[in-house]
Amino acid sequence: MTAGADPDRLLDELGLKEYERTALRELLSIGRTTAPNLAEATGIPKARIYGVLESLANAGYVKVFPGRPKEFQPKPPGEILDRATENRRQSFESFRSRIDELREEFLATFGPLYEQASDEVSPTEELFHVVDVGDPSETETRRLYRAAERELHVVTKSFEYLPRVADALADAVERGVDVRVLLLHPTHLSEANAEIQREVVAELRESYPSVAIRFSEERLPWRGTIVDPDMNYESGEAVLLVEEKEIPLHQRQAAVTENASFVAGMQRYFELVWAYESVAEYPTSDSLGSDA
Repeated sequence: MTAGADPDRLLDELGLKEYERTALRELLSIGRTTAPNLAEATGIPKARIYGVLESLANAGYVKVFPGRPKEFQPKPPGEILDRATENRRQSFESFRSRIDELREEFLATFGPLYEQASDEVSPTEELFHVVDVGDPSETETRRLYRAAERELHVVTKSFEYLPRVADALADAVERGVDVRVLLLHPTHLSEANAEIQREVVAELRESYPSVAIRFSEERLPWRGTIVDPDMNYESGEAVLLVEEKEIPLHQRQAAVTENASFVAGMQRYFELVWAYESVAEYPTSDSLGSDA
């Protein structure tokens, strides 16, 4: 086990309830045993232990051996993880099938209500809506990556969140989307952020060689993602976060917009910086300024 690892936290990632987590942890420690012995070892009430073990068996984490009494044995840890993944996949597929079955009825029921309410509330399109920075904004970012059909442009300081959106980025690259990443020149970054940026750039160039990268020599007033901009103002989406040094990151909000004119304006800014205020080569440590 990795030094400092918390077994309960690791088991909790499987979505187990408290008694299930306790029982599986003990089984992994002692191996094959009976329900009464496991109840005694863990303190799980005897009235509950069989239900707990049945749940673990149904999930595919435990093997059951018939007899008087029955015996229970945990699957190998690798098989437990594989089964957890398969369980989640099956759950998602079941959910998606159910949604597909509901789609026609759902749209027929709520579509007219939504259209009527939208017409009554405002005759104009909202410029944007906001989401909290963190998981909500990263969820929107991944959604945009997956929605991109032609172009995906990223404006970022060091792209430190790449690991959390990498699957969606890979999906866009595989679909042939034109991906460009505009990073802040490391002379404007702290030493720690510059090191993060170096690692990210190395990962991008190794894993996503088709992604174009440049470094803005001027500070960036905002950062975010632009998807499928249309200079005829007919389509496009974006999410952006403006620079607010006095506000902690966890208290900030990101703006999400489908306003095609606004997205086109963001794209024009991107193109100007890309063409006239950025460099293509990653600067070496010898070329970094003293304010990095």
